[in-house]
Amino acid sequence: MGVDEPHLLIVDDDERIRGLLRKFLVRSGFLVTVARDAAHARRILGGLAFDLIVLDVMMPGEDGISFCRDLRHRTGTPVMLLTARGETEDRIAGLEAGADDYLAKPFEPKELLLRINAILRRAPQAEAQPIAQTVLQLGPARYDITKGEMRRDDGLVRLTATESQLMRIFSARPHEPVTRLELVEELSRSGGQTQERAVDVQITRLRRKIETDPKQPRYLQTVRGSGYMLAPD
Repeated sequence: MGVDEPHLLIVDDDERIRGLLRKFLVRSGFLVTVARDAAHARRILGGLAFDLIVLDVMMPGEDGISFCRDLRHRTGTPVMLLTARGETEDRIAGLEAGADDYLAKPFEPKELLLRINAILRRAPQAEAQPIAQTVLQLGPARYDITKGEMRRDDGLVRLTATESQLMRIFSARPHEPVTRLELVEELSRSGGQTQERAVDVQITRLRRKIETDPKQPRYLQTVRGSGYMLAPD
């Protein structure tokens, strides 16, 4: 795929629909990322920029209209709402929340494609440019991704070579679990530790430099059954 393909974010709690839309839109020439709900979408939006967001209205937790309204306070990215509701008042509520268009389920995929392309033609190109996040705030600590440096109020935090490599891995995937096996493989490529137990030890040491209470980590979390995850503010 080329670098000029529009990047879409699909937010829908129905796994089957997410999969079908992703497959259809990828075949139609788009880059596609999916999220299962508003909270998941927020984590993704913290590190990536999109050309358009396709957002289901009826989701558990925060509904699509509320999420769309919040998005409008923070970004100009176009939003297409999908819902099983087709009544006029619901359509108006979606448009008042800031949606660019509204499509009731069930719909023909070709109609969705036509509407997406119409929105993208109208959207100012500048709004689709990604804004790179270069500094991650980790409570009292700040990690500069570009420089590979960690600082606290009292100055520079000295990181070992392995700790620096771990921070590079985690900062590339904030709010996303990274398995122990993935960490072992990444560290091995740079000549670092190669055992899962050694990774656990390094994580413990790194937490002492990040967390206020390393025994109850807030920013470098253990994800049961998945590994570890960096969760910046």
